[in-house]
Amino acid sequence: MKISLKYWTLLILLSIIWGSSFILMKKAMYTADGYDTFSSNQVATMRILIASIVLLPFGIKAFKSIDFRKDLGSFSIVAICGNLAPAFLFTYAETGISSGLAGMLNSITPIFTILIALLIFKDKMSFRQFLGASIGSFGVGLLLYFGKQNSIEGEWSHILSVLGATLCYAISLSVIRYKLKHYKSLDIAAIAFLLLLPLSTVLFFTEDTMNTFQNNTQIWNSLLAILILSIVGTALALFIFNTIIKNTSALFASSVTYFIPIVAVIFGFFFEEKITAPQIGGMMIALSGVFIANSNRDQKSS
Repeated sequence: MKISLKYWTLLILLSIIWGSSFILMKKAMYTADGYDTFSSNQVATMRILIASIVLLPFGIKAFKSIDFRKDLGSFSIVAICGNLAPAFLFTYAETGISSGLAGMLNSITPIFTILIALLIFKDKMSFRQFLGASIGSFGVGLLLYFGKQNSIEGEWSHILSVLGATLCYAISLSVIRYKLKHYKSLDIAAIAFLLLLPLSTVLFFTEDTMNTFQNNTQIWNSLLAILILSIVGTALALFIFNTIIKNTSALFASSVTYFIPIVAVIFGFFFEEKITAPQIGGMMIALSGVFIANSNRDQKSS
């Protein structure tokens, strides 16, 4: 299938949007001089709340077509594992590691997805998938080792939080693939955020966010980062992703996986984060494993 320049451009744009989300999370919590603005929980809460409000019209529209008696549990898992938990885990992680390292570790999501399909949904694993998962795991092991050495706080909890977030993403993707594939991806996202709207509203006030607005005069650049994360990184990105899938193929759209960590590293370098050659080497090995593991499935799907 020949892909036009238009959709290559959209794919690159989507990679930039999602790849830049890691540095935006960092900018949402700190000023350029390193002073605190919003807490990690406040950033996560506002990101979910604003995205929920932006997607509310689509959630209401999709509401009528949802079989909640059958699919409410699956939508709840997608809401929590695909959106709520990663938002909190990633922001916490970036209080202790660089945004570039967080982006590199995020590349393991497809490997977790393959393992969940094998262990929970009883999918068969081909030799190519086993080889790719093994190589990817080795690459992540290198990232963990060298990432720990260069962690800001020197704590494993920050690195493990990213792995927890990627595991959550993998669970969400697996549920969508096996339980919700009869729905449009935009409808799935809109309903998931609709379910999170009440909780994120409550969290906005319990996290003392209003007090931060009233007493911290250095929050406005951080607020802009949160708005970009919520509106561009969630709502607009979903539109772009759906446009790519609708007009090309799921295989082509999924290739964004390989560009996101590269974009995250580039932004990390630009903002003078400490990213080492061994970390980049580990990322490339992990991405090679992802490519090998996905190539067999991709050939079948195409």
